[in-house]
Order: sequence, then C-alpha cells, then structure tokens
Amino acid sequence: MQTRRLGNSDLHITPIGIGAWAMGGGGWAFAWGPQDDAESIGAIRAGVDAGMNWIDTAAIYGLGHSEEVVAKALEGVTPKPYVFTKCERCWDESGQILKRLKRDSVRKECEDSLRRLKLDAIDLYQIHWPEPEEDIEEGWETLARLKEEGKVRWIGLSNFSVSQMERIAKIAPITSLQPPYNLLAREIETETLPYCGRNGIGVLAYSPMHSGLLTGKMTRERIASMAADDHRQKRPQFQEPLLTRNLALVERLREIGARHGRTPGEAAIAWVLRKPEVTAAIVGLRSAEQLNGVIGAAAFRLTAEEVKEIEAERGA
Repeated sequence: MQTRRLGNSDLHITPIGIGAWAMGGGGWAFAWGPQDDAESIGAIRAGVDAGMNWIDTAAIYGLGHSEEVVAKALEGVTPKPYVFTKCERCWDESGQILKRLKRDSVRKECEDSLRRLKLDAIDLYQIHWPEPEEDIEEGWETLARLKEEGKVRWIGLSNFSVSQMERIAKIAPITSLQPPYNLLAREIETETLPYCGRNGIGVLAYSPMHSGLLTGKMTRERIASMAADDHRQKRPQFQEPLLTRNLALVERLREIGARHGRTPGEAAIAWVLRKPEVTAAIVGLRSAEQLNGVIGAAAFRLTAEEVKEIEAERGA
C-alpha cells in the first residue's frame, strides 16, 4: 500500500487508517452500542495484515477502554503500526465528560494514555477539541513540551478552525489536523483545506462514510434497531427528512463502485481522498469482516465524471 508523508513529520502513512472510536464499547455518552473486544482485536490485526500502518484512537473512547483494546491487539505485532491518540476530553468517577486543556491535566492525560497503550512514546498526540477555547494556547504549549521530552513524537489537532490554528501556530508547528469530512459534511472545503495546504499541515479526515451511513449497509430498519446507547440515532443525517436523500446518494455510490468492483463505502472514501490536501482517511472498524468493504479505497480513484455524478445526486 502506498504511503504519504503526514505534514511536517517523518511519518509516512497509508491512505486509510484504522479508527477505534466504536472499539470503546457501550455505556458512555458517545458510544456506538456494545462492542466485543475480540472482534475489535481481530479488526485491528486484519487491518494491519492488509497493510494499514496507523491506528487512531482517543482517551475518551469508552473512557479509556479503546486505548486498552488497541494495546491488546498490538501485543506481539511486528512491526507495530503508528498509534495516534488524543487529549482534552476527560471524565470523572461518574463517567461525566469534562473539557480540560490546563497544563497539569494534559500531562496526566498523556501519562495515562501511555500506560493504557503500553507505549514509551505516542506517535501523534492530538488535542481532541478546542475546548475550553481560552486554554488552547496553554494546551498546545504543553503538547510542544511533551514532544521535546520525547513522550510524544509529533503533535496535531482535531476539530480546530483556521482562526484557532493561526493562534497556536505561533507557539509550535502543527503537524496535522483531524476534521470531519465526507459527502454529507463539507464545511472544511472553503477555508480549512486551503489553509492546511498552504501551511503544510497534514489532514486526517475522520468519518469519511459519515459514521457508517454511506457504507451501503445502513437501512431504516438497522437504524431503528440500534442499541439505546448508540449516539447515531440522534443525529440529523440518520433521521428524516435527510435520511431518504442520503440513502438515495448511497445507491448512486453503489452504482459507481460496482463499475470497479468496489463497495459504496469505498466510493465514499475515494471521494474524500480525491482532495490533494487530504493525507489520509480514518476508517472505523468493528470486525475483520468489515475490512472487505473498505480496504479497496486505498487504491481506488474516482474519475472526474464520476465525481460529477456524485455531486449531481447529492444536489438533487
């Protein structure tokens, strides 16, 4: 699988990486419902065996559980893929989610992630959300210190705006930005992608299939039967009046993908990867079987005409 350099780093990553959000399991505010750890471990190992050389997780996913699952999956794996994780979202003893970017908190979060992941250094450490906004400079300065100390190799951001990136870029160079980007969420195209392109900031697009909605396997029945703690049920794109339009778009993706022996999900990911500013896309996996519906996106490129077809359907 071909690789691309991530921003100003020495990391050369594959076009798709393994997303571990759902691997955090159920029982917390932004869960995807129950998840079997053995399935998660199988998914990670299958992805690595297929050539994917990086995993993206976060401390908050499953309140630390996702990082622990990643560590278990990588036991005995050689060479190990790069591991990316995030700070800023914390939780208290009751599971209440907190937003913290103070120096002492970020340092503790880093140490906790290193322990859970069983790593000596985190390959890419990211601020998950720019909240509280008044503390983003303090948080970013702390990440820069952690890099100097060798606890993390490179530092990046997630969900930051251009104006917020401009504020902290004065403190230390930004290796990467992780924004949501897919056919149903295109807000970054106007300002964010051009800014990253001009400043050599790598872009790791998350939710390229809009949390499973564009995979070709999502139906009204499946949405209705989601677990009570699956946060996707509450999102507008999974509900009417948007759902009917979105499922029609999936059928267009299915038709285009079929011409190349690809799935709708692979067509959706290829649409994200068509942008030169996008270094790679994060693909969430919950089982080894799901890999077959996404792995082909790494080498799949849509033609200009196919992009126009998709745009026409989306605008209908």
